[in-house]
Amino acid sequence: DYPNVVLPEETGTTFEANGILKAEAASAALPGVYVLADDSGLEVDALNGEPGVYSARYAGPEATDADNRVRLKAELGKLPPATFTGRFHCCLVLAKDGQTLHVTHGAVEGTLRLEEQGVGGFGYDPLFQPDGYADTFGLLPPEVKNQLSHRARALAQMKEWMGVHLI
Repeated sequence: DYPNVVLPEETGTTFEANGILKAEAASAALPGVYVLADDSGLEVDALNGEPGVYSARYAGPEATDADNRVRLKAELGKLPPATFTGRFHCCLVLAKDGQTLHVTHGAVEGTLRLEEQGVGGFGYDPLFQPDGYADTFGLLPPEVKNQLSHRARALAQMKEWMGVHLI
């Protein structure tokens, strides 16, 4: 909706830092407008939290989702066989007039598979099996994924806070 708003480079080392950078920059460029920005990614325990804030560019700055999945499978393949646990993590930041108003976090825990299953979703979805489900996000219907996703959880917290503080 605002093509003239230029977002800063994601130089933060955490999802929260990057979310704040984006929300504050956009809200400073749009005086009086509430801005909701997020930074999200996949954290794999066996890889010490990688790809983390580099999830979208894990295989390089011009990497595709497929490239990133190939790199993740290669990195996990270097480790002894194990059950690889991790999570999708989302940080949402609400800002206005260049100032952060509130920050929320959401996560969905699960297991990483070395073989892709499904073509739904995007990013690492074909490799991520959320806890309590037999299928990956790549196979689960969008309405199921959207109910339990990291973004849905962060957004539910933000909506609750906004209902108390802004409405």
